[in-house]
Amino acid sequence: MAKKTKKRKYSKGAAKKVGRAMKKRKAGTLKSGRSGKKVKSKKQAIAIGLSEARKKGAKVPKKRSKK
Repeated sequence: MAKKTKKRKYSKGAAKKVGRAMKKRKAGTLKSGRSGKKVKSKKQAIAIGLSEARKKGAKVPKKRSKK
């Protein structure tokens, strides 16, 4: 029986962007888009990191559609 290889959902580049965003949030220097307010939540920091990765063309799954 052949061993099943696991595919990455997110590329290494995307993981780096998210990691950088998390470090900036921890330091208190991560700011949101237009408003420029400080980001305090982990979820928002992850979203910022993934959005930056998407802009760079990294492998990131599509955004979920709003229902």
